Amino acid sequence: MNYQKHNTLFKKEINFDIYHSTQMGFSSAEIDGFKKKLEHYCVYQERCHEDLKIKMKQLNVPYEYRDDLMVYLIENNFLNEERFAVTFASGKHRIKHWGKIRISSELKFRNISSRIINTALQEISDEEYSENFNRIAFKIWEQTTEHNLLLKKKKCSEYLLRKGYESHWVYDKIQELSS
Repeated sequence: MNYQKHNTLFKKEINFDIYHSTQMGFSSAEIDGFKKKLEHYCVYQERCHEDLKIKMKQLNVPYEYRDDLMVYLIENNFLNEERFAVTFASGKHRIKHWGKIRISSELKFRNISSRIINTALQEISDEEYSENFNRIAFKIWEQTTEHNLLLKKKKCSEYLLRKGYESHWVYDKIQELSS
C-alpha cells in the first residue's frame, strides 16, 4: 500500500515536470540551441558527465531532454569520460605536478569509474612521474627556510603529501635530502 502511494506521487512529479516544461514553451529551436551550447562547451575543453550535468542545470535545460542530449554528445564523440580522465591526469601531473593519489581522488570526486582512473594513471610514465617528484622534492627542500630540521622535514613532507605523492616516496626522499 505504501509502495503504491509513493509510486503514484513519483508519477505525478514526472508528469508535472513534463507539463511544466511544455508550458514554458521550449521549441525544437530552443532545444537545438541547448545542443549547440553544450557542443561548444564540450569542444572548448574535455568534460566529464558531472560537468555536463551542472552545465545543463545552469542553462535550465528541461529535465526530460537532459538524457537525450547526453546520449547525443556521447554518440557524436563530444563527451568521452576516458578521454577526459587521461587528459585531466596528464595535465594535472605535467602542469601542477600532482601525484597519483591526488589525481585519483579528484577523478573519484567527479564520479569517474575506477577502471577509467587506472587507465588514466597508467598514461603517466613512471620515469616522468619519478623525475617530477624528485625535482619538486628538491625544490621545496631548498626553498624551505626553516632552521629546525624536524620542522623543515615536517613542512616539506606535508607539502609533498598534499600534492598527492605516495607517503613511502615522500618519507624516503625527505630522509635522503636531510642527510
